[in-house]
Amino acid sequence: MGTLCNSGRASPSRGLAARRALAVRGEGVTSAEEKPTDSGGGGFPTRRTGTGPPAAGPATSMDCDDTVTAEVCKEDDIGDGELWEVTVAGYPVLLVRNKKEFRALGSKCPHQGAPLSKGVLRGERLRCPWHGACFNTKTGDIEEYPSLDCLPCFKVKVEDGKVFVTAKKKELESSVRMKETSKRCHLNWDTMLLLGGGVAALLCAETLRQEGFTGRIIMATKEKHVPYDKSKLSKEMNLKAEDIYLRKPEFLAAHGIELWTEKEAASVDFQKQKVRFMDGSSQKYNRLLIATGSHSSSLKVPGADLQNVCILQTPEDSSKILELATGKNLVIVGASFVGMEIAAFLSDKAGTISVVEKKEFPFQHVLGPQVGGVTMKMLQNKGVKFYMKTELSELKGKDGKVTEAVLSSGEKLPAAVVVAGIGVFPNSAFLKGTSIARDDRGAILVDLHMQTNIPNVFAAGDVVSFPVALLNGDRSSIHHQQVAEAHGHIAALNMLKKEKELRTVPFFWTTMLGNSIRYAGCGQGYTDTVVKGNLEQQKFLIFYIRDGFVTAAASLNCDPMVSLIAEVLCSGKQISKEEAEACDINNMPLLAET
Repeated sequence: MGTLCNSGRASPSRGLAARRALAVRGEGVTSAEEKPTDSGGGGFPTRRTGTGPPAAGPATSMDCDDTVTAEVCKEDDIGDGELWEVTVAGYPVLLVRNKKEFRALGSKCPHQGAPLSKGVLRGERLRCPWHGACFNTKTGDIEEYPSLDCLPCFKVKVEDGKVFVTAKKKELESSVRMKETSKRCHLNWDTMLLLGGGVAALLCAETLRQEGFTGRIIMATKEKHVPYDKSKLSKEMNLKAEDIYLRKPEFLAAHGIELWTEKEAASVDFQKQKVRFMDGSSQKYNRLLIATGSHSSSLKVPGADLQNVCILQTPEDSSKILELATGKNLVIVGASFVGMEIAAFLSDKAGTISVVEKKEFPFQHVLGPQVGGVTMKMLQNKGVKFYMKTELSELKGKDGKVTEAVLSSGEKLPAAVVVAGIGVFPNSAFLKGTSIARDDRGAILVDLHMQTNIPNVFAAGDVVSFPVALLNGDRSSIHHQQVAEAHGHIAALNMLKKEKELRTVPFFWTTMLGNSIRYAGCGQGYTDTVVKGNLEQQKFLIFYIRDGFVTAAASLNCDPMVSLIAEVLCSGKQISKEEAEACDINNMPLLAET
């Protein structure tokens, strides 16, 4: 498999924008939404990089058409497989050397601005250290999500042992490049109807245009908004809906993507290839994507219908909870990811916060007691109170508003606001009575082409159950943004009869109190763990083991370890429990090579 990670960054030296790349070891990364912390590092480096700056070179030159050329380093300064951040005309550029060939690209991940010089390189594939997005270093094209956009590429020339980068200034100003797309042709009335307004539907629509489809694309959603970043509803509750839009309405219009808001599907006639909506209208389709997502479960206890008992589903819900909870007594039912993120964000805003959970630790079924315990202590230090291994039995109120939460133990908690974070269920009730295959929970069954059992009908995102490679092909529903985006992309390719199978390693993150826990893989059914680092110091990497092999990993303050492990798993290599136990988070070459 070759070198997986040998990364670093360059800084100006005597007028040049480069120096010897530093190994990732000891240099952690903090995401843009996090508070700066000493996050440590790791990197599975296979060899050390050199030290000392290169010799100074000529000044940057600029042509009349705003094309800039700059010498960034000497040819011998950067080794094979190294990542450098250099500067051209004052703008950061990523310089990559792969098998003696130099390439220059945008230096920051378009998703949330992570420095790609700290990422993971395998062949021509570069993975972001924060959230796992992957890019082709030859083309800059996106190969794995959650980023929606590609990287700009710049011309590299080696002359007399010196490396020069040439770029247009306007391209240097942004680390974002959008793929070229086809235009809507009104003579082509083939209709792709996409039910849902989340990332799966959005990626499907964009991929259809990128792959040359010129027919009609309709996104029909019950939401009021264009697709937005739902992961921020609990992480950054003070943002307006417009602040988290993934694409603006003008973008969709310019690409010939029709967005029908507040348009909820009521039923589907698969024989007639027609969808009927709640408002009584209907629409025929040539191919259909069902990407209606999931819905937060409501409480089923006496008093659940009182005012100020909330679930978090939309930007309006997020704003409402923030307003109601500020300075008041908040009770969160369920120590889920959403529940813990709400507790973290409101820890310095609510009067009191109480968390009620059936299990012993937060998100125990996914990340286990070790990570759950660390999270619990972090929040307890901020004044959040936990009532674990108990359940909510009743809500009481006055004048129609909730005032008190009663636990199964009989204990009573003051509650001006109650938020339920007790799981989700697929939005597929409108398919009841049809011939489409669903599991016991209502999730739509799809294959690796995102194809359902109905011809010309595909499904993607939270609403589906699909074969997972890391579960030996067993089906599962995985509610991650990155997975939904991958689903939408693959669905579009197969709606165009490209015969492309899903191949992705699930990746997600949760952010609390300035710290991000990264997770890659699928640890469902794990029977053992291997912990590296120190849980108490909040710097650790955990391997989740099933049948003697690693199927997932989680980390805190150990970037880019989880991205590296995701890339190892994506390559098809298995990591044994013994390999995991033998590894040091500061030097792990065994997992970097085969």
